[in-house]
Amino acid sequence: MKLSKSIAASCLIASVLIGTSGCAANDTLAQQFKNGDNKNYIAGDGTVTEFAPTNRGEAVSWAGLSESGALLSSDQLSGVAVVLNFWYAGCAPCRAEAPDLVALQAEFKDQNVQFIGVNVRDTAATALAFDRNFKLTYPSVMDNNTGSVLLAFTGVVTPQAVPTTLVIDRAGRVSARILGRIEKATLKALIKTAAAETLK
Repeated sequence: MKLSKSIAASCLIASVLIGTSGCAANDTLAQQFKNGDNKNYIAGDGTVTEFAPTNRGEAVSWAGLSESGALLSSDQLSGVAVVLNFWYAGCAPCRAEAPDLVALQAEFKDQNVQFIGVNVRDTAATALAFDRNFKLTYPSVMDNNTGSVLLAFTGVVTPQAVPTTLVIDRAGRVSARILGRIEKATLKALIKTAAAETLK
């Protein structure tokens, strides 16, 4: 079952109450990333790895609280393809890729696909402000205190490479990984592949 739309909606409503300064269109950190300055983060190089169904191993279990305090877990997503994006607000490529993630989430919202963020550094208030600024409508697990979601994907997610985006098949196994900023068309193709696969 997909996560309730009310969870995502509550995140967005709460973010409006927090507020944030500036505008995504005038984002200096994102512009630094586009200029190649590489400030304040260690980015992946954009490497895309796809895992054949026979090489995906076991399903990964994870759980944590969202920025609005709701429990999010892999158990809620049985039979759903998941896009898991590891990020934090001060990460320039995270900010640069946010509009593409929002657009893809909207495109796949009725296709049994759920987007989930994993915030590795911020407070809930900072994450909610980011949600508002970039119009994120999907929730994020706040993993900054426990690191439990990051640990669940040890060997797949490199902690220093933020952002990292995982596509998880409908059986809960990692089907693809992007280290660094996503390319929208590439991620779209990876999502379509995972969503279309037959569960075995």
